[in-house]
Amino acid sequence: MSESELLRVLERIASALERLAPLPAPANDLTAADAFVFEPPRRLRAVAKVAHIDLALLCGIDRVASILLDNTRRFAKGLPANNALLWGARGMGKSSLVKAVHAKVNSELPRALALVEIHREDIEHLPELLRILAASSRRCVIFCDDLSFDQEDTSYKSLKAVLEGGIEGRPSNVLFYATSNRRHLIARQMIENERSTALNPSDAVEEKVSLSDRFGLWLGFHPCSQETYLEMVTRYARHFALPVEEEELRREALEWATTRGARSGRVAFQFVQDLAGRLGVPLP
Repeated sequence: MSESELLRVLERIASALERLAPLPAPANDLTAADAFVFEPPRRLRAVAKVAHIDLALLCGIDRVASILLDNTRRFAKGLPANNALLWGARGMGKSSLVKAVHAKVNSELPRALALVEIHREDIEHLPELLRILAASSRRCVIFCDDLSFDQEDTSYKSLKAVLEGGIEGRPSNVLFYATSNRRHLIARQMIENERSTALNPSDAVEEKVSLSDRFGLWLGFHPCSQETYLEMVTRYARHFALPVEEEELRREALEWATTRGARSGRVAFQFVQDLAGRLGVPLP
């Protein structure tokens, strides 16, 4: 084999070894933005602009909004704060409140908090995310939207250990906020199956319910009345300066809710989006 042929063979071997070698772990800069999306196993993708609604526009949830805002402010200032579970009726502003509170606190204390979103299907990687965040001095709120666990899903056990109870504990610069339609995060049939098959049914139920107990704050969101729904619509319409008469706004809003078969903050905002489009008014 000539020298040139040997060189080509060695180059191919080197290329093959490079393809087999693991990629270096990406460098995560938590000062690069105020919000990130966690992409397992170790990447934090910066989000330049968070899609959020101003806190003042959220209607009908004043009490829970005040509690979550106070809790988040304390955390941003380095004071003790609790993990929070926002549970209840769909479309009533659970995830919107988390993003609005994050924006509000950062407007008061610039760059105080990073919001890090982890998707439900990536919960098993939560311990690795905590290790990444613990290496930074920046205070971070981990946010998981629509968190729940179904039959045969055991990742809730790692979540329990991470929130409270593990020997490492939750890093002091990290808080965990989750939203769910379920108060106890576990499907009812899952709890019932455990009760029917366990040697000690009460212990099986306690195992499932204890996950929610890891959250210091339980904030309930409930279906809104017609009056609250109309207040939501009116508040959005005024904020976006939609040129529509009050009576016409109410009539169309009620008709929209009737066709949707529901009244909620989400339905109110969807109606306002439709109305703004018909009126030719762009929304920011």
